[in-house]
Amino acid sequence: MAVSPQVFPPRKRRPSAGSFISPKLTDLNLVQSLLSLSQEISSLKPLQCLLKRNSLSTINKSKLLAILFEELLRKPVSNFFSPSTHLCFEEMYIVLQRIKILIEDCSNGSKMWLLMQIQPLANSFHELTLELSTLLDILPVKEVDLSQDVEELVVLVRKQCTQSKPLVDPRDQFLRREVLAMLDRIKKEIAPDHLKLKQIVENLGLRDNSSCREEIKSLQEEIQNQIDEKSKSDIVSLIGLVRYAKCVLFGSSTTQKSDHRRRKSMSDISIPADFRCPISLELMRDPVVVASGQTYDRESINLWIESGHNTCPKTGQTMAHTNLIPNLALKNLIAMWSREQRIPFETEGSNEKVNGVKATKAAFEATKMTVSFLVNKLSVSQSTEAANGVIYELRALAKTVSDSRACIAEAGAIPILVRYLGSDVSSENPNLQLNVVTTILNLSILEANKTRIMETDGALNGVIEVLRSGATWEAKGNAAATIFSLSGVHAYRKRLGRKTRVIKGLMDLAKDGPMNSKRDALVAILNLAGDRETVGRLVEGGVIEMVNGVINGLPEEAVTILEAMVKRGGMVAIVAAYNAIKKLGVILREGSDNARERAAALLVTICRKGGSEVVAELAVIPGIERTMWEVMGRGTIRAKRKAATLLRILRRWAAGLDINNVAESSSMMTTTVSTSRIVLPA
Repeated sequence: MAVSPQVFPPRKRRPSAGSFISPKLTDLNLVQSLLSLSQEISSLKPLQCLLKRNSLSTINKSKLLAILFEELLRKPVSNFFSPSTHLCFEEMYIVLQRIKILIEDCSNGSKMWLLMQIQPLANSFHELTLELSTLLDILPVKEVDLSQDVEELVVLVRKQCTQSKPLVDPRDQFLRREVLAMLDRIKKEIAPDHLKLKQIVENLGLRDNSSCREEIKSLQEEIQNQIDEKSKSDIVSLIGLVRYAKCVLFGSSTTQKSDHRRRKSMSDISIPADFRCPISLELMRDPVVVASGQTYDRESINLWIESGHNTCPKTGQTMAHTNLIPNLALKNLIAMWSREQRIPFETEGSNEKVNGVKATKAAFEATKMTVSFLVNKLSVSQSTEAANGVIYELRALAKTVSDSRACIAEAGAIPILVRYLGSDVSSENPNLQLNVVTTILNLSILEANKTRIMETDGALNGVIEVLRSGATWEAKGNAAATIFSLSGVHAYRKRLGRKTRVIKGLMDLAKDGPMNSKRDALVAILNLAGDRETVGRLVEGGVIEMVNGVINGLPEEAVTILEAMVKRGGMVAIVAAYNAIKKLGVILREGSDNARERAAALLVTICRKGGSEVVAELAVIPGIERTMWEVMGRGTIRAKRKAATLLRILRRWAAGLDINNVAESSSMMTTTVSTSRIVLPA
């Protein structure tokens, strides 16, 4: 099992670079810093469950050292310090800083991982104590002129440090062996004894659902702090164990505030232009390089090639071959960025290893056991409230990785989930409907599950019903995102495109929903538009008029859909797009680089297919030539080329020449366009 990158936020704490470098301070400031640092350590609480004696002993020594530094500050400044004494205190500052970091990291980190690392951590406490002992040995006590009481205190601390040993409580060692034995039994597909499991987690301070969630979060963060693969895999196994314990010992989670899943990440965060696929404008999951040197998402460019095209979508160049070369460097950059933004980043075939974390047998079997427990519990749930708690757990589990999604589907969860999609459920418990449709969305990310969802009686109709009449905008948006996910399979795209309810539901959501839901609906429409037969239905259904209404708020998505409609929708689409020309002119002037590029390309297509009447509409836009010159100077390479073509079209139109004979400067081809006249709206 592997852990999805979206659960890898940055580590909460990091030792500062100054923690291991001698501070360049004056004698007085150095002692003041030592006093402040020793008081900070003294104020820390000893570790509660593990390494309690080690941390308590270290904190007590810091309290005694604080008395030494207070004594030094009471001395006249003229008595400070020889170079060797100053160096000794500088080194002492570094040791105390490391002690503080060690205690804080142990307090704030995962308890399970602390248990696994208990011997090395006990050794770390011991090594720091010995370093402190060495510094106290070489400290020239007579030179600093301490009072007799403080001098005796220094001798006492030094003696305590010298006599310290790397202690590990036998009970902690026993607890560690029990956890390892339980993981070993899970590998052999033997479910843990619930009573013994409860004793283990309670000894670690995990006494309820909330503390288990925090522990899982801490373990996930700890993965980022590890270098070797074995440690990462061990942590993944522990995550599986704690997740199982949370579900079987403490019941299902109470419904929490919505996490807005993928949509929050993709809508509220600006995706760098280089990470977007030029075709879909979505974050690339599997970037590949084509013969022209341009990079696209593998799924999008495959669809382009399978549709019979042999040109590069961005440059228009004829491709010498259709081989797709993985762009691994860019993929790694996208994965890193996604992890920082807490966006799921997963591609087909990523089950075995995600973000460098290898699968473990223990983690996989723990996941299967957790899923089996939850699905069995859901199948016998007597109330919607009880079902809601279980489905929330499945939703969270399905959000993690492919193994979890596969296990949930294979356990037969989808037919049970379908029961809770109806309008009768939404009226009684809107949150339950949201959790169900979001669980199905998360499951659909796995390719094999798309087929399971499409073939399960009532599943697709249930999702469509939520899309049309869901109790909340978020539920409708998640239903639209599910349609988007399912339409990733070509055969299902055609099937979904034939359903009037799907098209109507997506268009209504795009017109009336909040911004996040609008975007989900638009990207689903764009995916459906990959099928030429569906484009006709979309145009007939008024999709161009709808897009024209949302173009100001979502220009990139709207222009991309218009471009698809105009290219594949024939003359009817061009007539419908006529009213969008002025808005495209505004985007050309004020939009993002991507939006300007697509607007310029779309205007070229509309002008060529629409004839003189369309060019005349473009020509009356105030400052349009100046705007084109600006795009030619500052736009993307493709935008510059399209703007130059538009400028030549305008000039040929003004001179009364045939606009269809304009060739683009970067291509040796002259596009042949039908000269059929069309009747444009008044």
